[in-house]
Amino acid sequence: MKRLFLQLALLACAAAAHCTEPARLLPKTNVLPLALDDAFQFRKTITFANDPRQWKSTAEDMINFERLRVNYGAVTSYDRQQRMGDYYTFYWRSTRAADLTIRFEYTQEKLGAFVQAQERSYKAAKGTLKSDFAVTGDSFLQDGRVTAWRAILIENGKIVGLNQSYLWR
Repeated sequence: MKRLFLQLALLACAAAAHCTEPARLLPKTNVLPLALDDAFQFRKTITFANDPRQWKSTAEDMINFERLRVNYGAVTSYDRQQRMGDYYTFYWRSTRAADLTIRFEYTQEKLGAFVQAQERSYKAAKGTLKSDFAVTGDSFLQDGRVTAWRAILIENGKIVGLNQSYLWR
């Protein structure tokens, strides 16, 4: 019994170590100088819209699985409503160790040109990394879908990597 308890405790610790803290929502976005560096690059971007009001029936297993994954654990209608929104996953690469911040800037339907931003920071980032961002819940329900976005890698107050949607101005 003690061994089972110990294994469960270790499993809980391992699961907690892989959880990342949520992205910080910035109250104001500031303009940064552009100094692109070949040492940093975006490799892949995955977008997913979780809005049952716009779903069409599909036989695509991958789309159905993604819907189930995003909504997993949402028991009440309030829980499901808070998971509605736009989800973004960025895979990016750093060929040298650097203290980096990835910022996700976006505009929404009902806010016009007003730019909002979320950030995540990484200390001594090197190799291929993954960053997840989401515009969900009340922000999504009140302000609408994301209309344009860009993801930037920031080192020492300068933009060293850039990826954006074709609608970004």
